[in-house]
Amino acid sequence: MEDVCEGKDFSFPKQEESILRFWSSIRAFETQLKRTESMPEYIFYDGPPFATGLPHYGHILAGTIKDVVTRYQSMNGRHVTRRFGWDCHGLPVEFEIDTKLGIRSREDVLAMGIAAYNEECRAIVTHYVNEWEETITRTGRWIDFKNDYKTMDLKFMESVWWVFAQLWKKELVYRGFKVMPYSTGCRTPISNFEAGQNYKDVSDPAIMVSFPIVGDPHNAALVAWTTTPWTLPSNLALCVNADLVYVKVREKTSGVTYIVAESRLSQLPSKKSKSELAGAVVPPQDISSANSKSKGTSSTKTKSGVDAKSYELVEKLTGASLVGLRYVPLFDYFLKYSDTAFRVVADNYVTDDSGTGVVHCAPAFGEDDYRVCVASGIIKGVDLFVAVDADGCFTEEVSDFYGRYVKDADKDIVNAVKVRISVDISSQFFEVKGRLVNNGSVMHSYPFCWRSDTPLLYRAVPSWFVSVEKIKEQLLESNKQTDWVPDYVKEKRFHNWLENARDWAVSRSRFWGTPLPIWVSEDGIEKRVIGSIDELEQLSGAKVTDLHRHYIDHITIPSERGPEFGVLHRIDDVFDCWFESGSMPYAYIHYPFENVELFEKNFPGHFVAEGLDQTRGWFYTLMVLSTALFGKPAFRNLICNGLVLAEDGKKMSKRLKNYPSPTEVIDDYGADALRLYLVNSPVVRAEPLRFKKDGVYSVVKDVFLPWYNAYRFLVQNAKRLEVEGLAPFVPVHYEALQKSLNVLDQWINSATESLVQFVRQEMDAYRLYSVVPYLLKFIDNLTNIYVRFNRKRLKGRTGEDDCRISLSTLYHVLLTTCKVMAPFTPFFTEVLYLNLRKVSGGSEESIHFCNFPSALGKREERIEQSVTRMMTVIDLARNIRERHSKPLKTPLKEMIVVHPDSDFLEDITGKLREYVMEELNVKSVVSCNDPLNYASLRAEPDFSVLGKRLGKAMGAVAKEVKAMSEADISSFEQSGEVTFSGHCLKLNDIKILHEFKRPSGTTEKEIDAAGDGDVLVVLDLRADESLFDAGVAREVVNRIQKLRKKAGLEPTDVVEVYYEPLGKSKNVLEKIVESQEEYIKDALGSPLLHQSNTPPHAIQCAIANVFFVLSAKANIFVILCQEEFQVLLSREEQLPSVSFVVSIAKPALMFDTGAIVALYSGDEKLAESLQTYLLSRDLLNLKLEFQRGNGKIKVDSFENQLPVELELEKHVFLSAADYYSRNKELTD
Repeated sequence: MEDVCEGKDFSFPKQEESILRFWSSIRAFETQLKRTESMPEYIFYDGPPFATGLPHYGHILAGTIKDVVTRYQSMNGRHVTRRFGWDCHGLPVEFEIDTKLGIRSREDVLAMGIAAYNEECRAIVTHYVNEWEETITRTGRWIDFKNDYKTMDLKFMESVWWVFAQLWKKELVYRGFKVMPYSTGCRTPISNFEAGQNYKDVSDPAIMVSFPIVGDPHNAALVAWTTTPWTLPSNLALCVNADLVYVKVREKTSGVTYIVAESRLSQLPSKKSKSELAGAVVPPQDISSANSKSKGTSSTKTKSGVDAKSYELVEKLTGASLVGLRYVPLFDYFLKYSDTAFRVVADNYVTDDSGTGVVHCAPAFGEDDYRVCVASGIIKGVDLFVAVDADGCFTEEVSDFYGRYVKDADKDIVNAVKVRISVDISSQFFEVKGRLVNNGSVMHSYPFCWRSDTPLLYRAVPSWFVSVEKIKEQLLESNKQTDWVPDYVKEKRFHNWLENARDWAVSRSRFWGTPLPIWVSEDGIEKRVIGSIDELEQLSGAKVTDLHRHYIDHITIPSERGPEFGVLHRIDDVFDCWFESGSMPYAYIHYPFENVELFEKNFPGHFVAEGLDQTRGWFYTLMVLSTALFGKPAFRNLICNGLVLAEDGKKMSKRLKNYPSPTEVIDDYGADALRLYLVNSPVVRAEPLRFKKDGVYSVVKDVFLPWYNAYRFLVQNAKRLEVEGLAPFVPVHYEALQKSLNVLDQWINSATESLVQFVRQEMDAYRLYSVVPYLLKFIDNLTNIYVRFNRKRLKGRTGEDDCRISLSTLYHVLLTTCKVMAPFTPFFTEVLYLNLRKVSGGSEESIHFCNFPSALGKREERIEQSVTRMMTVIDLARNIRERHSKPLKTPLKEMIVVHPDSDFLEDITGKLREYVMEELNVKSVVSCNDPLNYASLRAEPDFSVLGKRLGKAMGAVAKEVKAMSEADISSFEQSGEVTFSGHCLKLNDIKILHEFKRPSGTTEKEIDAAGDGDVLVVLDLRADESLFDAGVAREVVNRIQKLRKKAGLEPTDVVEVYYEPLGKSKNVLEKIVESQEEYIKDALGSPLLHQSNTPPHAIQCAIANVFFVLSAKANIFVILCQEEFQVLLSREEQLPSVSFVVSIAKPALMFDTGAIVALYSGDEKLAESLQTYLLSRDLLNLKLEFQRGNGKIKVDSFENQLPVELELEKHVFLSAADYYSRNKELTD
């Protein structure tokens, strides 16, 4: 393995760019597809976005989810074709061209020519394709852009025709009117889904209008309420609820008689002056997206001008008795419908919780209005006349307001309603005074076009429909066959949407789209629906090369009835682009014209993923078409993500610039960090996410850097073996590692098995939201438990064999972790893998070619649980220290761990004991399996649970619960129930509180405890002078480690450490260092040498009081860094502290001069020359020579003297520490 840089120097974005170049050089994605092409297919449907805008976080989120799942499936031996798709038709494209060319009406397009217009649309469809490919590729997503599909491709469009032809054959297609959200800015109807994307709070007129009943003995008038005065000229009926009670009331002052629902009487205004009336604000009324002309939202803010004493009751009426009554129309524009219109009808959509209980019906502008008027015979659906044109202006039938935009005409219509109106109805002349009962305004939420930002109208448009309501039960059954994450979206939101599914208007009176393949004869009797290009060519005799309007509108089909019936022409309409995207599972592979076996063996597809908004969009159209065609869902598994919002909770807006661009975030922190941030957030559970750039940085800081440091620590210590002249690191075989006796090896191996098992289980269930937290916790445990607690072993201080076992364990765990994380963080895992694979023969070229790990080894659940509890114990003990200001450098005498599980206590005082003692700096760990020795039990009733259930008996029961003894509580815990005052209480009814029972004669400052409801930790905080030397030693070690870090030394750098005590108390420090010699040596990896042991050939270089190495491989003693410190020696005031200087130096040769002189028969000059020669040698090479010679080397041809044999640690020492240790042994 190659050396790696420090974490602070590791640039995640630059490394990712390097990996992108690597993937490109080996054609990684293409290679993976080639390697898996003979494996079982995994069908993934990629919903097509529009390429008329740039990708945003919503696209990156959905793309990341898709990439994670498909990478995982590929690593599990599935062939996953991933083709990017583009939604090329429809309103977004046309709107761009209309804006660009200044097109304002349908006539402008026709004047320009459909061919020219469509080619303009075609030209901009792929405007941002390069930017999309660049961004998506940079995020690490593997998907095929070269073999993409486009909804404007000939083959795709032909399959869409086939889908429609199948629906026609199944008699699921018809033509009719539908009241739909209509954009006057774009001059097209839009779906209810699109209509819900841009609501705004607006102020609209809110008026009550009277409709005098023809022939009523009291001259009574029905009163209706509306927020859309512009619909009043088209009024054809009034609707009541047959089951409601209505009242006929007379206004006491004016004598005017009104009819309203009894429950809504209070909403009628009292008689006021004109000035008062003009300023009235009317009561609220619900608005539904289906009928905005007369209904308001629950958020409506109103003030009522009610005076119930102003009216007297004339009589009560049933709603049913009003049905059939005729009334005087407001306007005379549609008197031609008088034979059937201007009557009272009934329907349950009228409620008594808003308005007046009377709804005015304009069937061309309300979905319920249209339905009710058709059902009641007011109109026939095919005869409906719409008095508003495509631009939202009144047609000539509404002569007083002809050509005016309807919203602009509201005020004048209200004024017209105010004045006296004369109406001739059925040869009867009625002169009626002003019809305005109340005039006010209402603030409510109203839908606007998400493209043009103009108010939507609800307008009847002729359309071709798919009969969704016919297959509603099949749709609900298909939904049951799918698995959604999260499942509540399927069970509630999507199920409810299907329950209320309406017939789907799939045609649009537009230009750029897939044309409806319907050819109709001039008399309208003969209709032909074409299902393929070949069929059209055979029937028409024309050659077809493109299916867009300007290529086929001129094509005619001879009538089957004979030439005298002329020819069939194609209707003008094109498909709603949602029909095209819903046809994607068939059209993207040109089914059924190609890939029949591929489709039929793998349908339904395995997986789709998009945002929550698609429950009423793509998910719905997929479900409708697949159910209609095949009686089954289009997909098996679905992940639904929430919306990514700006940090302030608002929608991300380019205009407001309230979010950082994806490119900026990736350039700063890398794509992996962004991916992990998104996937490990509420948004994967279909909840909203407030995007924070700092959150992405936190992923780098809290996840990637610790993970990288663990990897770097492995590489450094593996390289250290070679530096020390040992055999290069080769990982021990995995099976052999399973036999390790080290408890942390056993733990991390078991935890790794648990990780693999858990991730497989959750990924197979598509629960990404549970996978990522588990992965992150595992990485945290790896770095903060295994690596942290195993540093001595990993650094080789417990012997070479043990070092290789621990390094190999860390290697295999890191390698497994990388493979498990590869689908989530493809770049970082590749970086690590490419280095790790260098010491493992036969490994794959890329981590993404590897198989996903399988759980093969054994699990040690007891060890896993014990280590988890050990970390709890450590955290609890740290909390106690913090509460009492006892830093970890202060040694404590004893810690007691209280828990009833004897296995855990055996582990914590056995295998895990040394880790706990070292981490917490305690000298003794004692176990106790009887919680009552250190805790008292107290019972409290759970009032939140019992209050409602027990009522008045709560007080008596609570008193008895609180009086329970510890014996009573223990008995209750065993039996699970207890009865008080005749009420049986279970375990969840009573809270059992454990309170620390401090040993008698002690205070909180002396002994304290902490628990988590499972483990109780008791810490002895009393001072013990016998432990103080250990505390000083720990402080000295801490100072030395900080100096190493300050000097930029790596953990694997081999150095020697010297100290020089200063001042009067230096002999005290020397004694402490001597008494704690073993601890210090163990902590530092080498003895702490007194300055008196400094070699005579020392060189120093100081900059700002810190010493640094000058250079050279020569064995001259060089002090790398040096600094003065001060530590507290004793609590006694006469010896408060001592100063000392720490020097860190390169190891250098030391000699037993007497032994060398003896080699030359007492010739000191030759002995000195030999030492000078050896000091000029490279220390590492000299060490290797001694290793090859089993601790001996020969030096010949030196000063014309005979060769001499030098023996390591007799004549020559490779460090001052070795020299010091030999002399100490001789002294001892």
